[in-house]
Amino acid sequence: MTDAQETAADTSLRTTGGAPPDDGGSSEAEAPIPLLEPRDGIPPVIADDASLAEVIAAFAAGSGPVAVDAERASGYRYGQRAYLVQLRREGAGSALIDPVACPDLSGLGEALAGVEWVLHAATQDLPCLREIGMVPSRLFDTELAGRLAGFPRVGLGAMVEGVLGFVLEKGHSAVDWSTRPLPEPWLRYAALDVELLVDLRDALEKELDRQGKLEWAQQEFDAIASAPAPEPRKDPWRRTSGMHKVRRRRQMAVVRELWQARDKVARRRDISPGKVLGDAAIIEAALSLPVNAQALAALNGFGHRMGRRQLEQWQSAVDRAKALPDHELPQPGQPVTGPPPPRAWAEKDPVAAARLVAARAAVSALAETLTMPQENLITPDTVRRVCWEPPAEVNAESVAAALAGYGARPWQVEQVTPVLLPALTSSPPE
Repeated sequence: MTDAQETAADTSLRTTGGAPPDDGGSSEAEAPIPLLEPRDGIPPVIADDASLAEVIAAFAAGSGPVAVDAERASGYRYGQRAYLVQLRREGAGSALIDPVACPDLSGLGEALAGVEWVLHAATQDLPCLREIGMVPSRLFDTELAGRLAGFPRVGLGAMVEGVLGFVLEKGHSAVDWSTRPLPEPWLRYAALDVELLVDLRDALEKELDRQGKLEWAQQEFDAIASAPAPEPRKDPWRRTSGMHKVRRRRQMAVVRELWQARDKVARRRDISPGKVLGDAAIIEAALSLPVNAQALAALNGFGHRMGRRQLEQWQSAVDRAKALPDHELPQPGQPVTGPPPPRAWAEKDPVAAARLVAARAAVSALAETLTMPQENLITPDTVRRVCWEPPAEVNAESVAAALAGYGARPWQVEQVTPVLLPALTSSPPE
C-alpha cells in the first residue's frame, strides 16, 4: 500500500476548512490530527559518500513521485545555500542529507532524472538545490496548485491541515539550519515536511482535475522546471530597505559604498549581511553624511557595542562616497525598460490609463470567477505592458500573440484574451 493509499484509507482525513470556496458542499469537519512523528521514525542524517550512495540507490529503485524539500539558514548565513535536504519516495522511505558534508548531490539528481519532484513553493528551493546539482525535469508545486485551485491559505501547514486533516508542527521553520549537529526536534520537523507531500500532491491533482484546471497547473509546473537560472540582480544595493528616503546622488553613493563594504564582510565571515550592519544604519549614514568616525558612532545602528576598528571601516566607505567626482555618482533611478509607474499614466497617456483601469477590472472579475489570485491568472506586469503599448490592430490574434510574447502560458492566453479585448479599446471618460 502506498503512502497516499494509507492516507486515503484513514477515515479521519477530512477537509477541515482549507478547501477552495464553492466546492459543492462538504461533510462535517473533523478535528485535525497532530502529526508528531514520521511513520518510519527520524532517518539518520546522511553525511558521508558511502551512505549517500546507498540513498541514491534506494531512491533510484523507488516508485512514483519524490517529495523534496530544503532548509536554508536565511537571516543567519550569507547567501541562500541549502543546509539540509529532505526526500521521500515510495519504496525508499525518507532521507535527510547534509549538503555541507555532501556538497555534490548531482548523482542523486541524475538518479531522479525524469521522476516528478513534488515541492512546496518550488521557486524558493530550486536555486539552492541547483547549486548542489539537483535540477528536476518535471515537478509538481503544491503551493502553486493550491493557488490555482482557489485555496485561501496555501502555506504547507495550512494545506496539509485543510486537505489531509493533519497538523504539522512549524516551530522550527526559522531556526539556524547551519547548526551542527542538528537537534533531534529539528530533524523530526524536517522529516515531517516531506512525510505527506506526495499525499498532498495526489489530493490536489484530483481537485484541480475536478475544477478543469489540471492542464493549467501542468503548464505552470513545466514553466518553472524549464526556466533558466535568474540573472544576478543589477545594482542590488538599490534594494536597501528605506532607500526611498535617499534623494541626493551623493547620499546614494554612500548607500552603495556601505552596502558593498558590508557585503564583502558578510561573504568573508559567512554571515547574514543584516547581522553585520543593518539597512537602517546604512540609510542613516547616507542621510547624515558623518564627517568622522566619532560622528558616525552617534548615529542609530553604529552604537556603543561597535568597536573603533569597525567604525573606521564604515567611515572609510562613507569617505569614499564623499570623495567621488560627480560623474561617478549613481543616477537617481535604474533605466526603465517597461512602462512608467501606473500613477503617471493619467498625465502621460490618458488613453493608456483608461485601458489599464478597464483591464484590471476585467482581470479581477475573471480571477474571482475562476477562484484564483489575479497574479496567477496573469502577471500584473504583462497587463501593464499590453495596456501601455497594445498591438497596432487590436483583435483576438494580436492580443494573444502579445500575451504569449510576454511569457503568458497557453491557458492564460486562452482565458485572458477575451476579457482584455474590450479593455484595450477603452477610452478615457469625458
